[in-house]
Amino acid sequence: MMILDGKIASQAVKTSLKQRVQQLLSDGKRAPHLAAILVGTNGASETYVASKVKNCEEIGFQSSLVRLDENVDENLLLDKIYQFNNDDAIDGILVQLPLPKHISEAKVIEAINPLKDVDGFHPISVGKLVQGLPTFIPATPYGIMLMLEHFNIETKGKHAVVIGRSNIVGRPMSILLSSNLQHGNCTVTLCHSHTPNLKDICLQADILVAALGKPEFVKADMVKNGAVVIDVGITRIDDPSTKKGFRIKGDVDFEAVAPKTSAITPVPGGVGLMTIAGLLKNTLQAYLSK
Repeated sequence: MMILDGKIASQAVKTSLKQRVQQLLSDGKRAPHLAAILVGTNGASETYVASKVKNCEEIGFQSSLVRLDENVDENLLLDKIYQFNNDDAIDGILVQLPLPKHISEAKVIEAINPLKDVDGFHPISVGKLVQGLPTFIPATPYGIMLMLEHFNIETKGKHAVVIGRSNIVGRPMSILLSSNLQHGNCTVTLCHSHTPNLKDICLQADILVAALGKPEFVKADMVKNGAVVIDVGITRIDDPSTKKGFRIKGDVDFEAVAPKTSAITPVPGGVGLMTIAGLLKNTLQAYLSK
C-alpha cells in the first residue's frame, strides 16, 4: 500500500513553478499575481486563503487579499471583482467559497473574467472542459490529476467511481478521468445521494474518489482489494483534547480502508495540498496566456 503524499507531490509542482518564476524575473519580467477575496470570517476559509497566500510567497508569486465584511452588499463585492478584471497587473482572481446566503455564488462566479478564472468555475471554463478544450481546470480535480501523474498511477481502462456530483469536484473529476488524457481514459461511474446499491458500485471501483463531505463515510467493506482511493473530504470535527479544538477527518475511514488499497491519500496531507498546487498552476497559465 502506497501513501499518496500531497506534501511530496505538491512540493514537486511548487519547485517547478518557483524555477519558472525565477526565470521570468531574470528575463526582466514581473511575477504572476493572484488576487483573492475573502468574505466574512469562516474558520476553514480563513485557513485556506492564508495557505494560498503563503504558497504564493513561497514560489515568488505576487498576491493580494481583500477582506470584506460578512454583511457586505453583493454589488460592492461585484465592483471589487470588476476592478480586478480591469487590472492588467492581476492575472488570476478567486473568490473564496462558500459565500454568505444573501450573495449569489452564480452571479459572483460569472462576474469573473474567464481569462482570470483560476478557480475554473466560470461557465465558459466548464464548457471548454466538457469539450476537451484548453481551459482552467477546477483546482481540486486538477490537483488530483497532478497527483496521479506524480505517482504514476495507471488509469487507462480502469473503472473509476466518483462519489459526489458537485460542480467543484465530482462533476469535473468524472470528466477528467473519462477524458483522453495520459491519466484519464477511465470508464467512470458518478454516484450521489440518490444512487441505489452504492456499496456494490464502489466495490467495482479500481479507482475510488470520495468527494461528498461526510466524515468516514467510505468503510472497508465498500472498497475492493487493490483499489486506489482518493479522499477529497475535509471536515472539522470538534475535539477539545486537541490544541486547535478540532481534528480534520476525510470522507474515508482511513485506518480501516488503507490496508485494502494499493494506494490512498491521507487527510490531512493529501488532496488539500494538491488543490493549492492546481490553483498555482492555473495562475501561471493565466499569466502566460496574456
